[in-house]
Amino acid sequence: MALHPVVAKVTDRIIARSAQTRAAYLDLIGRARHEGLDRPRLSCGNLAHGFAAAGEDKAAIRGGRAMNIGIVTAYNDMLSAHQPYGRYPEQIKIFAREVGATAQVAGGVPAMCDGVTQGQPSMELSLFSRDTIAMGTAVALSHGMFEGALLLGICDKIVPGLLIGALRFGHLPTILVPAGPMPSGLPNKEKVRIRQLYAEGKVGRDELLESESASYHSAGTCTFYGTANSNQMMMDMMGLHLPGASFVHPNTKLRQELTRAATHRITQIGWDGDEYRPLGECIDEKAIVNAIVGLLATGGSTNHVIHLPAIARAAGIQIDWTDMDDLSRAVPLIASVYPNGAGDVNAFAEAGGMPYVIGELVGAGLAHGDIRTVYGASLAEGAQHPSLDGDALRWDPSPVFSGNEALLRPVCAPFQPEGGFALVQGNLGRGTIKTSAVDRSRWTIEAPARVFSDQDDVLRAFKAGELERDVVVVVRFQGPAANGMPELHKLTPSLGVLQDRGFRVALVTDGRMSGASGKVPAAIHVSPEAKRGGALALLRDGDRVRVCALTGQLTALVDADEWAARLPAVAPDDALGVGRELFALMRAHADDAERGGSAMLAAAGL
Repeated sequence: MALHPVVAKVTDRIIARSAQTRAAYLDLIGRARHEGLDRPRLSCGNLAHGFAAAGEDKAAIRGGRAMNIGIVTAYNDMLSAHQPYGRYPEQIKIFAREVGATAQVAGGVPAMCDGVTQGQPSMELSLFSRDTIAMGTAVALSHGMFEGALLLGICDKIVPGLLIGALRFGHLPTILVPAGPMPSGLPNKEKVRIRQLYAEGKVGRDELLESESASYHSAGTCTFYGTANSNQMMMDMMGLHLPGASFVHPNTKLRQELTRAATHRITQIGWDGDEYRPLGECIDEKAIVNAIVGLLATGGSTNHVIHLPAIARAAGIQIDWTDMDDLSRAVPLIASVYPNGAGDVNAFAEAGGMPYVIGELVGAGLAHGDIRTVYGASLAEGAQHPSLDGDALRWDPSPVFSGNEALLRPVCAPFQPEGGFALVQGNLGRGTIKTSAVDRSRWTIEAPARVFSDQDDVLRAFKAGELERDVVVVVRFQGPAANGMPELHKLTPSLGVLQDRGFRVALVTDGRMSGASGKVPAAIHVSPEAKRGGALALLRDGDRVRVCALTGQLTALVDADEWAARLPAVAPDDALGVGRELFALMRAHADDAERGGSAMLAAAGL
């Protein structure tokens, strides 16, 4: 199948726009491979430090003839998705020895759980944890001890952070190693029902906690299709996982064999062999387009319209929201996974999951099949399901038909003809809206604004009955420079209640919403942010605001002369506590959301 003309056009545009920065990046990693820091160039003292505690691998590392794999782990046992990683390093060392290689934990990076910090002051550290993770990954790989890397991370800012850091060592072959989702618990629809009842004061904290505990109940990724599971989709679409590895449950034999296979495979794509596949060459313009296409086709998390530009910049690639919007007009929505549908990621996997999605998108010419994956000659080889044949791992071609068309459909019969994203813009700036979970009848909302500078003030107004009407709730001073751009997911139950009561409701903010957010239309990531001169600072209570995903409109319907005469509202003072003051440097230097909201990349000139 020939490549879809819109996909081809956008890809060519990105290649042209990125010509200079991509060439500089490829030169960087080429020099790192041939002239940079590696084991043969270490002094004897350097090298002795590097293998001093390597135990039975000491002689092999010292000899320098076997690949030494650097493990960068985001393990902690508070984050359910990352708890299974605790045993991975010892397993990987054993698997490496099976093929004559060695492995060492190069370093650990923080893994913040947005589920724990959601709606709390600590959420203001969340976005900047991505830069912290990237820097931690760079520190880990900076020792020059490794000829390849395995990255252990799965959740929200963690996979983007690992990739951004690893891309600065893009001469190293690198594979992402997932851990899988927890089994299905309380149905997500029931969880939302209880949350809304709690927001209305109809059930108490005990009932709410029981519901949440039945939903988030064991080791593994949360089962809704939020940012963490969207990460896994993107790694599949860029060919950085082994085929079908994303949604296999933790602590199973199949999961262990996939980890073994990833360890064995990294030794086969090292720089001393014919299959050398450096990360920086695997992640090219086509791979980034594939990640965008996958996000659109599956209705993935809104957070990735920030993370993908940041990942791309680390590889010398320049993308923007117009690229995503143009692709969204061409890429149909072929998955319906909660919060966009009833089933969770386990049901999605059972229906065919990512192997089916890859097969459909490549087959329809909507994804680049000719990218350089970590496993084979093309992305099409990712359309395979892993299973066990006795104790041996095997892959079989994905079925050509969906196992459940309520969750997965072919490109020729999608849930909607557009992808799950729209760019909205106007005199309020540029923002994004996730359309995949919003009923089309609510893609256009026009109503008087109620303006806030704190999400808790929104909840107080809701409880006081002040929002019982058609309303566009505006929450400003929530961008990277203002307070670190927290997710405002805690507003979702209350806004959902208002919508269920028959009101026309929308949210407009320069902050973020969670990948779990759903049915209420939300124009988010509005740039420029209010703190940096954005027009949200000019809005007043009662101004009519129009949000329209159909026409791409984000407009305050205010007389132009009056609008021009207004003075901006004053931003609140920086908040203290839970470590927020330590991130003042990042707030001061972060660039806007469309560039990725990163102080680190901005300061590096990337």
